[in-house]
Amino acid sequence: MDAALQVFSAHGFRGSTLDQIAINAGLSKPNVLYYFNGKEAIHVALLSDLLDTWLDPLRALNPNGNARDELLAYIRRKLELARNFPRESRLFANEIVQGAPRIENFLKGELRILVDEKAAVIAEWMDAGQIAKLDPFHLIFSIWALTQHYSDFEAQIRFIRADNITDSHDGAQSFVETIFDKILAP
Repeated sequence: MDAALQVFSAHGFRGSTLDQIAINAGLSKPNVLYYFNGKEAIHVALLSDLLDTWLDPLRALNPNGNARDELLAYIRRKLELARNFPRESRLFANEIVQGAPRIENFLKGELRILVDEKAAVIAEWMDAGQIAKLDPFHLIFSIWALTQHYSDFEAQIRFIRADNITDSHDGAQSFVETIFDKILAP
């Protein structure tokens, strides 16, 4: 699975082959096919594992907690995931850019239900005056965009800031938290 993750995150689904995965894993192609019924089955297994981990921070948003603290903690958890799992972030981004053909049902089902639920919690916090009134869905989308950018576009950040940083996430947490702290102020 680690070999497949490396190949898919570097080349996307269309640019990856079973031969590349097998070579990267140190296995023969028939050996890989013994465990998986093709490239798509491997890709779907990787995405399934990823989505469960990737959504844990959103699931952890506590409706009874302080809105600002909960959202900033969510942002920190998302940045930590992006920093610790950059290949997984790129795997997910590549799937979305391709139109989400292998996870469309998940997006329309489980993810949509979870986002609807958490957007309702955020709207309640807004109505209670705990945070500024914003579109809760766009707030969630903005959190996703800013936190995952540091992994998905790591090469761009590295090349632009080559002499000024040791990793693409340097300074990200402070900057992103400051932005959202200001945006969320009632």
